[in-house]
Amino acid sequence: MTDKITRAELLANKLMNRTITPEEQIELNNWYSQNLDKEIEIPKGFVYSEEEHRSRILSSIRNHTHAKKQIKLWPRIVAAAAIAAVVFGAGVWYFGNKPELNNSGQFVSDIGPGKNGATLTLANGQKILINDALTGNIASESGVKISKTADGQIIYEVTGAGHGTLAYNTLTTTRGEQTQLRLPDGTLVYLNSESTLRYPTSFTKSDKRMVSLEGEGFFNVSKDKQHPFIVKTGAQEVEVLGTQFNINSYSDEHAIKTTLIEGSVKVTNANSVSKILKPNQQSTVLGKDIKVDNVEAQFFVDWKEGFFMFDNETLESIMNRVSRWYNVKVVYEDAVLKKEKASGTVSKFNNISSVLQALEQSDLAKFKLSNGILTISKKK
Repeated sequence: MTDKITRAELLANKLMNRTITPEEQIELNNWYSQNLDKEIEIPKGFVYSEEEHRSRILSSIRNHTHAKKQIKLWPRIVAAAAIAAVVFGAGVWYFGNKPELNNSGQFVSDIGPGKNGATLTLANGQKILINDALTGNIASESGVKISKTADGQIIYEVTGAGHGTLAYNTLTTTRGEQTQLRLPDGTLVYLNSESTLRYPTSFTKSDKRMVSLEGEGFFNVSKDKQHPFIVKTGAQEVEVLGTQFNINSYSDEHAIKTTLIEGSVKVTNANSVSKILKPNQQSTVLGKDIKVDNVEAQFFVDWKEGFFMFDNETLESIMNRVSRWYNVKVVYEDAVLKKEKASGTVSKFNNISSVLQALEQSDLAKFKLSNGILTISKKK
């Protein structure tokens, strides 16, 4: 067993350094599934800022105690590639207790996690399917080169001739897809499942950088004091100079929520009511007014970090996110269940059965999945 753990430690290092091969990833996954109670060490000098960032997010969850129901998932979990793991403390990688498989038959057909993907619609109407197999140059139009990197990011680069022509592209994700986009000004956008972003291929023809969003997107806006960046949704506008924020504007949600990570933004609704947000504040546009609350902002950008993370959130809101990612239809046997609340975190890289089993362990509800339909009922 010692030799096997040493081998697992080697593979763990390669995973965290992003040098692991697909075959080695499968080997590490197999080790994990057979040794849920084991731990393997990562060198204490190991530094990886993204994982440290995720660990801080999870720490805020572990220290949070006011939620109505705390879902007990396997401890210290972080999504890394296709497995559940975390870098914690002085460099120990813990594999926690995975929920036991339920043999009662409530998960008749399991569903795998979503993936990176989207459809890009050019100004001339041409549609390009964005998937993992597509890399390199995608298209060129109006003096702009469009390419996709191996890690899934779509990049716009102004090449010169013709860049003054105003043209719009549209990037759309379906249920079970998400994608990344770098706009020509350097702004980075993460687009969540079932979302649409419309944007100009160049910002040189206007004194404002304006895009339109339906669904959910995270924006890391490139600073440009002379050209404010504006995100339009159905009932609000968000104006910034350079900052990080998230907008949730799904049509099936009850309100539009804008969450600020850093910097400042001005949120204006359809009635010209405006509010200025500070970091860790969230605006809710519902009707004629804008409500502002103090929040733990990282809970609302969990989706781009590879998590489902929820803080005293209703089951209806939780399942809206799950249904978009796994492309399932949710049916409630009792509408009262929609208002039940829970807190917890689980990796988006698991099959849906793992997510549902973790939720079910909280005694929140009972879940039955069959032929793409997820039925939720009260626990007896």
